[in-house]
Amino acid sequence: QVQLVESGGGLVQPGGSLRLSCAASGLILSTWVMRWYRQVPGKERELVAFISTTGSITNYASSVKGRFSISRDNGMNTVYLQMNSLNSEDTAVYYCNAIRNMNQYWGQGTQVTVSS
Repeated sequence: QVQLVESGGGLVQPGGSLRLSCAASGLILSTWVMRWYRQVPGKERELVAFISTTGSITNYASSVKGRFSISRDNGMNTVYLQMNSLNSEDTAVYYCNAIRNMNQYWGQGTQVTVSS
């Protein structure tokens, strides 16, 4: 059974940092492209960051470029999202996503709230 479990969310002040983790089980992470999405109530889920299977290629939404960094440790079956210089517009539920060909899996999400 495939599971993606996000962690690391929480309440942080504007300008602060958080690192999200996505631990995968039931699949060999090195064969899956990984993505982080976020969603605010009433809005569509937004793609935040993407990382290739080896980690050699990454891409980011323009709203987070230069502030967020996606990485992966295939040996640990874990993907990370380092988030710096957070602002209120980053408040959302963050989801990790594994995709390979026509198959994909989602985690349950972790809440990130940026507020003073």
